Amino acid sequence: MTSSFLGSVIEYYDFLLYSTASAVVFADVFFSNLSPVAGTLASFTTFATGYLARPLGGIIFGHFGDRLGRKRMLVVTMSLMGVASFLIGVLPTYGQAGTLAPVLLLLLRIVQGVAVGGEWGGAVLLSAEHATGRRGLWASFTNAGAPAGMALSTVILSATSGAVGEQAFLDWGWRIPFLLSVVLLAVGLFVRLRVTETPVFAEAEEQEKEKKRESTPRRSLPLWDVLRHHPRVLLLSIGVGLSAFVFQGTVTTYIISYAVQGGFARQTVLNGLAVSSALAMFGIVGWSALSDRVGRRPVVMAGALAVGAYSFALFPLVDTGSTALLVLALVIGQSLVHPMMYGPLAALYTELFSTRSRYTGASLGYQIAGLGAGFAPLIFTEVRADAGDGAMLLVSTIIAAFCLATVVCLALLGETSRTDLTGMSTDSSAPLPVNGQAEAAQPS
Repeated sequence: MTSSFLGSVIEYYDFLLYSTASAVVFADVFFSNLSPVAGTLASFTTFATGYLARPLGGIIFGHFGDRLGRKRMLVVTMSLMGVASFLIGVLPTYGQAGTLAPVLLLLLRIVQGVAVGGEWGGAVLLSAEHATGRRGLWASFTNAGAPAGMALSTVILSATSGAVGEQAFLDWGWRIPFLLSVVLLAVGLFVRLRVTETPVFAEAEEQEKEKKRESTPRRSLPLWDVLRHHPRVLLLSIGVGLSAFVFQGTVTTYIISYAVQGGFARQTVLNGLAVSSALAMFGIVGWSALSDRVGRRPVVMAGALAVGAYSFALFPLVDTGSTALLVLALVIGQSLVHPMMYGPLAALYTELFSTRSRYTGASLGYQIAGLGAGFAPLIFTEVRADAGDGAMLLVSTIIAAFCLATVVCLALLGETSRTDLTGMSTDSSAPLPVNGQAEAAQPS
């Protein structure tokens, strides 16, 4: 659990530091030749490419994680992320290198996406497959690492901005949080290298060796197994998670740009985001623990309905111009209603796939759903530029529509919380939980 949480904090510190920087500084640093709106769109576009690369990372590291083990891949993903983030910190600006600067930024963002795409699945499995009970609680610490990383990155970015001043921050101060990635990488690798492989994977690996001794035909590739035997489950899992990520991208990235353009000081918005991110950790763990008692489906479904309704109150609260209501809007959105959807997803995705394709299947479903967080800020910025006075009502309606899709997918998928992970380790083509029946599972 400690390794998964710490690794997730470090990975998402790097990955989400970029999201905050893209909202507050990259338009000026890497796209200074463009108008403010065009620069913001360009900055959010590079932000979105990281999410586009996440499914690729899930496929690559999922394949080797299902073949070679969870631990080995997690060491690689953490190293890849740390190096990419450090290199962003030493990139030249547009004024120094012209178009080469945003191109290099884009390439490093893709590397970040590949790294975090492989990290999440392995970290979740490291917790879930070690757990002997309360799987939702223990797996949720990986998801809790995301807002913890967001809080850490926001605090360091804010502290740096306050310490060096506005102009110095734009000139060189923004680099400091990225350069600190090297320190976090060293700490994370120290902890992660001491973790043992999960017992569930070790058991499956032993079974695989036994099959080889008995000349059993070689098993298929993990990706092929997921696409051939479990396409419906994969599609439903994407639908379940998509609204959580759309709202995550809205409340952690888009809202920064929206509030600053609405007249709030950048520091005020970042402080509010840091508070809501810190509190979100408790929301994620708490709702996930509840899902162990009442099931994943009731908690996530209630969260989807709550987020769908709250999306119509979010922007009016920000539009009041009140700092207190801005912070309240962020806290309710990120710390209370969003964790209802997001927290239990770690265990839910784990419970949908068999051991020898679980890393690939869980990563692919989660990371494709994660595209919602990458594209929401970009799409909503464009909607606001084109739709005029009714833009924010349209944005809220889009969010609510995604939440409705989550409710439908959950109804079709069924409950997964009583799935026995070890009971799914031998037959990767067995039917999985759909229509409310855990056909491949044994009650735990």
